[in-house]
Amino acid sequence: MHRHLASAVLLAITGAVLPATVLPVAVLPATAADFMVQLDLDGRTIEGSPITWNSGTVAFLRRDGEVLTFAPEQAQNFRQTAPQFRGYSPAEMRAQLLHEFGREFDVSGTGQYLVVHPKGKRDLWAGRFEELYRSFVHYFTVRGVATDSPQFPLVAIVFYNKQDFLRYSAQHGVRLPSNVLGYYSRATNRILMYDPDAGQGNDNWQQAAETIIHEAAHQSAFNTGVHSRYTSPPVWLAEGLGTLFEAPGVWNSRLYPRREDRINHARLDAFRRYDASRKPGWLAQMLAHDWAFQRTPDEAYAAAWAVTFFLAETRPRQFAEYLRKTAEKEPFSEISAPQREQDFRDVFGENLALLEMEAKRFIDQLP
Repeated sequence: MHRHLASAVLLAITGAVLPATVLPVAVLPATAADFMVQLDLDGRTIEGSPITWNSGTVAFLRRDGEVLTFAPEQAQNFRQTAPQFRGYSPAEMRAQLLHEFGREFDVSGTGQYLVVHPKGKRDLWAGRFEELYRSFVHYFTVRGVATDSPQFPLVAIVFYNKQDFLRYSAQHGVRLPSNVLGYYSRATNRILMYDPDAGQGNDNWQQAAETIIHEAAHQSAFNTGVHSRYTSPPVWLAEGLGTLFEAPGVWNSRLYPRREDRINHARLDAFRRYDASRKPGWLAQMLAHDWAFQRTPDEAYAAAWAVTFFLAETRPRQFAEYLRKTAEKEPFSEISAPQREQDFRDVFGENLALLEMEAKRFIDQLP
């Protein structure tokens, strides 16, 4: 069957074929096409559900959590396979991962996670991701932020060494600096990293810990509804949460229960290093624009942590409301700079200059 895919999606929803051009991207909510279809794309058969579409582009959620975008005419031989979307079960996902990565790796299941890792290293890797996920859910639950259960098993890939990690990433269109230990991919919904011991048998947890914690926080946020995978949150908010969780008192509050333990001292030191060069109005600029994360990343990450920590510690209910507000945007919508700033003002008040001073005072008083 070779009917235009966008029209076919409309047919499945409405029972009638309408011109695809009447349906702009992101008009329908993500749940509008809740059914599953199977189709052929670039020589492979995939199954999942359309998220949004128009005459030029389809955004498609696969059963393993990957989001693909393609032109409707690229899809062929499509048919509806189920009335509701259903992600792969852990057993189905494990079989897929074993097929993809082969016998050189083990795949270990731990609650929400499936971890692909070097053979014989289950005890080193498998439980740590699950522990971080549970800590993430606990942190937000006690602060009044509702979390959803992930639609799919959460996947982390741990390569044997840096070369394999960089090669795999490049083959999948991701070019990385050589000093990157790992990252979370929103497109594939996977964490990818490498074993810093390179198979030497040492438990070099400290070298990998910060990366694992930061990227696992991203993955948890985008799979529990704290962030939306389909509309980007402000970069400062996403990275603020990632850096927030680097502190032991956030990702392991049972062992580190004091407020001081929740301080990310590396980010605090960086924030203070830039005090002299930080101009009034920096908060409003960060709320509206993401460019600083490319131009001055060390300063931008430090500021993102400082504001996030300030809001989470002093205004937890408003912070929860703001997270909900940013996560409920229409799928694949572009949020303008004025709207981003207004979203923040709607929750925290109009006087950003006063809030900036309060945040600075709060951070200055931290030990």
